[in-house]
Amino acid sequence: MADTKITETSDLVSLINSTRGQIGHLREEAGKLKEMLDDIFTNDPTYQTHDAAVKEASKIRTGTRKQILKMPQAADLTNRVQSLRSQIKERNGELSDYLQDFSRSTGANSFETEDGQVLQIIYTAKLAKIGL
Repeated sequence: MADTKITETSDLVSLINSTRGQIGHLREEAGKLKEMLDDIFTNDPTYQTHDAAVKEASKIRTGTRKQILKMPQAADLTNRVQSLRSQIKERNGELSDYLQDFSRSTGANSFETEDGQVLQIIYTAKLAKIGL
């Protein structure tokens, strides 16, 4: 039993490392192709003319947006939206913790809402470098 567990873990580690390598190669290849595509746009005079016009229009729009956001009503609404987004982020974190506790204590991977809707509990895992 212990040998099977070790083998399964070893196989899983190999799969993780192999998949990470494949993702790295795919990203590298996608980067090269993206660079080639960017070169096509860079060398097209019509695209460059249109791109310059868009950049100028964007500068004007950004300036107008900044002026509007200085208005008291817009500034107040911006602050309220940011506050609500922050609260939503906090509540989502709390909900995630509660769902993990619920799943651990019941063994269930779904949750039935008050109105009878059954929702699946989904976990997302990814790797991040450990900051040392």
